[in-house]
Amino acid sequence: MTSRRLPVETDRDPGLQPERTRLAWRRTTLSCAVVAVLAGRQALHGGAYVTLAVGLAALVFLAFLWLAHHRIQQLGFPRPRLLPHAVALAVAACMLALAAFGAAAVW
Repeated sequence: MTSRRLPVETDRDPGLQPERTRLAWRRTTLSCAVVAVLAGRQALHGGAYVTLAVGLAALVFLAFLWLAHHRIQQLGFPRPRLLPHAVALAVAACMLALAAFGAAAVW
């Protein structure tokens, strides 16, 4: 009968996973920034309704940037914490709100 060795804290080798995750967050913020610039351009040619939708999208974008910045900083630590459920829900809400405001701006 062989006994299984339990993993210890020093056995974890994250490899490049934190770096890949940090790059994914940066790609996402970059794509949101491009969309924000395009939305701002749309607001210049639209009416008050479009301007309101773009303004709300800009506020949501700033909230997303704040969340992403803090997550990118956390991933710089040797043992980054898991993403809390509340932050994951907030990021998902930001993405849904950006999609909704974007649709309202081009409608």
